[in-house]
Amino acid sequence: MSITIMSRFPYPENPALTDAPLLDPIKRRWSPLAFSSDSIEPEKIDALFEAARWTQSSRNEQPWRIIYATKDDPENFDRLASFLTEDNAYAKQAFLLFMVCAFPTFPNYKNKPNRMHQYDTGAAIQSLIIQAVSMGLITHQMSGFDKERPYTALDIPADVPLMAMVAIGYPGDERTIDPERLKERYHEHQQREATGSRVFKGKWKK
Repeated sequence: MSITIMSRFPYPENPALTDAPLLDPIKRRWSPLAFSSDSIEPEKIDALFEAARWTQSSRNEQPWRIIYATKDDPENFDRLASFLTEDNAYAKQAFLLFMVCAFPTFPNYKNKPNRMHQYDTGAAIQSLIIQAVSMGLITHQMSGFDKERPYTALDIPADVPLMAMVAIGYPGDERTIDPERLKERYHEHQQREATGSRVFKGKWKK
């Protein structure tokens, strides 16, 4: 069976089988594995970070911190790529790679703890991801990376949590990915719990 048949659509398309109409970038967002190393236009990269910039946040503190590199800056790109686990080595083909951190306090409000820092950072990255999909890019967010070395290698303050690494680029050649792994990814994306098991009207339901 070919990968195209597995996915029902030519790679990298794998639109969600939704129960309600959704905006196209939300429906088309998933986490492909095969990236091209083709350059992303500078204006598109600017738009990604602008999308994050305009995300809502508690007290408008914007706690997300993003350290990025592109393939045309090999020294910094290779440093970021070196943090990835072996399972995420495919992401080294993407043109853009970045580390996401969440600043844990309110610098403009007496430096008090910000319990919303991770929530707000996640929202910013989701805005960035949806913007990427709308521009024809593919994205993959990853938790599989070295959790210690980035602090010294990237000069990250010790009290700032590392949240995720993200790869963004144009679609690559699906034949570079193990067919069984790719098949599993296609299938996994379409598996979602029913809305009613996660969304409750009035009170929590078991």
